Amino acid sequence: MDISEETFIINLGIHIKQLREKKGISQEDLANDCDIPRNQIGRIERAEINTGIRTLVKIANALDIEPKELLDFPLK
Repeated sequence: MDISEETFIINLGIHIKQLREKKGISQEDLANDCDIPRNQIGRIERAEINTGIRTLVKIANALDIEPKELLDFPLK
């Protein structure tokens, strides 16, 4: 299957938002736990930026999941 970078980033943002909401964590709380600006979390969830591995690891740690779980989502 061939997937565009844009589609992947969109789906990643949706998945991060779903995981965050499932844990009952606000964007602000997640940002604080990751030590990154709140607007950066919003931009990641809205697929406005392509985030790096370091930030993904911070997000995974804050959500108390393995980093690979951030990338385990269905492509739409």
